[in-house]
Amino acid sequence: MTDTPTIRRMRHETCRRALTIQSVERITPHMLRITAQGPELAGFHSASPDDHIKVFVTDAQGQSAMRDYTPRHHDAQAGTLTVDFFDHEAGPASAWARQAKAGDTLHVGGPRGSQVIEGPIAHWLLIGDESALPSIGRRVEELSSDVTATVIAAVPDAADEQVLTSKAALQTHWLHRAADQATDAAPFLAALEGLAIAPQTFIWIAAEAGVARSLREALLARGIDKAWIKAAGYWVAGQADAAVKSFEDAA
Repeated sequence: MTDTPTIRRMRHETCRRALTIQSVERITPHMLRITAQGPELAGFHSASPDDHIKVFVTDAQGQSAMRDYTPRHHDAQAGTLTVDFFDHEAGPASAWARQAKAGDTLHVGGPRGSQVIEGPIAHWLLIGDESALPSIGRRVEELSSDVTATVIAAVPDAADEQVLTSKAALQTHWLHRAADQATDAAPFLAALEGLAIAPQTFIWIAAEAGVARSLREALLARGIDKAWIKAAGYWVAGQADAAVKSFEDAA
C-alpha cells in the first residue's frame, strides 16, 4: 500500500433510464428527496459517493435541460434510486422537483464513471455547501467504523441541518449563512482556522467553484500535501449548468 491516497478511476457503461417516482419527501425546508424505481435500473452502478448522474427535465419554456446530481442511494436489490434536490429559485431541475409526485417519470443518465479514493486514510474531513450534502451524506453512511470523520457544511439556517449517520465516529459543524452568500468562502475559512488537521486526513471539498478554490489554496498554504485534497466546484456562480470537476492539477 502506498503512503499517500490514490484515486482509482472506473468507467461505466452509460445509458438513459426512465424510472417511476415512488416517493417525494421534503427532508428540510430546502432539500427534496425523490426515490424512483423501475426495471431500467438494471445494470446501474455507482462506486463512489461523489459520482454524478444527469437528470433530464423540461424547463418552463418547454426546452429540454439536464443537470448533474449525486446518486444519494442506490438499492440494487429493491431496484430503487434516491436523488436529493436542493430547492432554490434558479434552475429547471429544482422547479421540476418541486412539482414532482409519485407516479411521475424521472429520466436519468450515467454515471459515466467513478473516482474511488483509496489509501491509508484514518480520518475524513468533508467540506461543502448545500450542493455537496448528498455526497457528504452518502460518504459518511458508507464509512467503516475504523476511521473518523469531520463534516463542515453550510446551510441557510438550523432548519436545513440534516441528520447524518455513520459507523465512523462523526463530528458535524454546521455553518449558517443566507443562500445568497453561498459564494463567500469566509465562513468556511473561519471554521478551518480553528480546526486541527491530523496526519492521514483526507480532505474532500465541494462547493461553488470560487469557494472550493479558496479553501484548497488555504489548505495548501497550511502545508497540506495536495495528494490528500480533492476539491471540486459543483457549481459556478453566474453560469448555468457549469462546474469545475477538480482542482487537483492546479499548482
